[in-house]
Amino acid sequence: MTTAWSAKIVVPAGTEMAFEPVFAGLTDVVSLYEVEESADGVSLIWAVEGMFDEPPPRAEIAARVALAAGAAGVAEPVLEIAPVAAKDWLTESVASFPPLQAGRFYIHGDHVRGPFPAGALRLRINAATAFGSGEHASTYGCLLALDSLGKRAGTRAALVRSGRPAALDMGCGSGILALAMARQWHVPVLAADIDPEAVRVTRINALANGLAGEVQTLLSDGTGDATIRRGGPYAVITANILARPLRAMSRDLAGLLAPGGHLILAGLLQRQEAMVLTAYRAQGLRLVRRISRRPWSILVLAKSAPYLP
Repeated sequence: MTTAWSAKIVVPAGTEMAFEPVFAGLTDVVSLYEVEESADGVSLIWAVEGMFDEPPPRAEIAARVALAAGAAGVAEPVLEIAPVAAKDWLTESVASFPPLQAGRFYIHGDHVRGPFPAGALRLRINAATAFGSGEHASTYGCLLALDSLGKRAGTRAALVRSGRPAALDMGCGSGILALAMARQWHVPVLAADIDPEAVRVTRINALANGLAGEVQTLLSDGTGDATIRRGGPYAVITANILARPLRAMSRDLAGLLAPGGHLILAGLLQRQEAMVLTAYRAQGLRLVRRISRRPWSILVLAKSAPYLP
C-alpha cells in the first residue's frame, strides 16, 4: 500500500487563516478544521494540515510556521510530520455519510434506501470530489435559510417574475444549493463555479435528481461571464464561498439581485462577519437573518423593492 505524508500544526481559533499560507507552493491539498477537544477542554483550536505524496521539507515548513506565528502574535505551534497509510477516502466517506435533514430538505446518498420523511424535499448527493454534502455548517445553514425563504408566500412569485434563470448559485461546489432551489421552487437555476470538477459533479447530481432541465451549469471565474449577466436580475442568489471573495464580489452580486430579492452569503467565519456585512450594506442591502453555527456565519440579505405609488 502506498503512503502519503501529513504535515500538521494546531493553532488557536481565529489564527488558522494566518497559518494557511505555510503550505503555499508546496502542496495543493491543505485542510483547515476544528479540533474536537483542546487540552483544557474549553478553548477552541484548529488544525492546519497539508498532505504530500513524499516526505515534506521539514526545515522549510518550520521556518514558515515561525514567521506566521510571529506575524500573528502567537506562540509557535509544534509541527507534526508523519506518514499516513493511503485509504480509499471516497469509499470511506460514502460509508460514513449519514442522511441529513435541514428544515424540509433531506440529503442522502445512494446507499440510503429509506424510509424517507413524509413531505421532505429529497436530494441524492453522494460523496464526491466537489465540496458540498450538506454536512458542513455553512452549507447546512444555507439550506436552513432556503427552507425559511421557501415558506414565504411571495418568494416563488418573485422567482417566476424574475425571468429565466430565476436563481443563481455562485460557487456551486457539488450543486447542492442549486438543486435545493430547483427542487423547492421548480424554477430554472444557474449553477456557476470556477472549478471544472465542481461543474462536472453538479451536472451529474442534477441528472441523478431529475433536475437536469432546471439546473444549468456554467464554468465561470466570478460574476463577469456574459451568461451570468444576461440571466440577471435574480430573485435568489446563494454564494457559499469565502469571506474575502464575498467582499470583493459585493458590488457585482448586489447588482445581479432583483429588487425585493434575497442573497444568502456563507463560507465566512463569525469574526469576518462585520467585514462582509459592511461591504454589502454599502451596496444598499440589508441584513434580514443571521444563522450562526460556530465558528461560521450565514447571512441572509435583502434588496429593497422600488416604491410604487
